[in-house]
Amino acid sequence: MKKSVQSIKNQHGVGMIEVLVTLVILSIGLLGVASLQFVGSFSNKEALARTQAIMVSQQMSERLQASSITSSVTDGFVVHNNYFDKDIYNFKNLSCTGSSPPYECYCLTFPADIPDCQAGSCTQAEIAVFDAYQISCATVLENPNAEIDVSCADNDVTDIDACTAGSIHKIIIKWPAQKWRGDDRVVNDNCNSSDEAIYDCVVKEVTL
Repeated sequence: MKKSVQSIKNQHGVGMIEVLVTLVILSIGLLGVASLQFVGSFSNKEALARTQAIMVSQQMSERLQASSITSSVTDGFVVHNNYFDKDIYNFKNLSCTGSSPPYECYCLTFPADIPDCQAGSCTQAEIAVFDAYQISCATVLENPNAEIDVSCADNDVTDIDACTAGSIHKIIIKWPAQKWRGDDRVVNDNCNSSDEAIYDCVVKEVTL
């Protein structure tokens, strides 16, 4: 009996210091896991936005090529001047009541102001408006803050073609950049100007 009592007296429990040390180590580990999840979520969102932008820019380049016609003033192919009208992209030519996301507001129901070129024949000017609407919908499908811009580095501004045959067509899909962890970002001149917020973008150049 005496040996049993002595054995019990020699046993010691876990002290408060050991518990606190364990909690500190566990907390540091959990913070690391939380940080990893945040970084992973941020990276996945950025990757999705960039992948969607690449797909949309490719779609737009294919529409330009499909809509190209022989130029009446030069040798080569051009598209209708309407394709470079900034007012037909990003739903600038449409109105929507409420504060719904752009895709729900403009794309779930086909607008009456847009020519339905799938249901009937359209002129070249109408096809440009139709293409701009559909591409604008594709742009905001996964990223409601994304915008598309179609422009041309016209190599002959004296003719009637807004983008003379042989000129470079530039397609830009851009969206607001997210800054995190205080990291500085390298500003891309293709998708930013000095008077606007910082954007990320995908740029595709096409010559017909």
